[in-house]
Amino acid sequence: MAPTHGMERHEATFEIHSKSDAHAVNLLMERVYDSLREESMSIEGKIEMPNEMLEAFEILREETARENPGKLTFVYEEMDRSFVE
Repeated sequence: MAPTHGMERHEATFEIHSKSDAHAVNLLMERVYDSLREESMSIEGKIEMPNEMLEAFEILREETARENPGKLTFVYEEMDRSFVE
């Protein structure tokens, strides 16, 4: 989907230069993943729900658990429209 005219972009980058940086990013990803998993279960009332965002964070969680040097960047693009329900 192409960006809309009123879209805003917000970005946060975490540089991983040490074991303590890697550990902090790992904890962040564990908490985000757990929160998304719990929220998806409570919204749908199901034990397991296919969720692209949850799957993407699961992959990130697994990769950051390796505690290697790197960079993790989150990008949030705010769109000029409402949710479709």
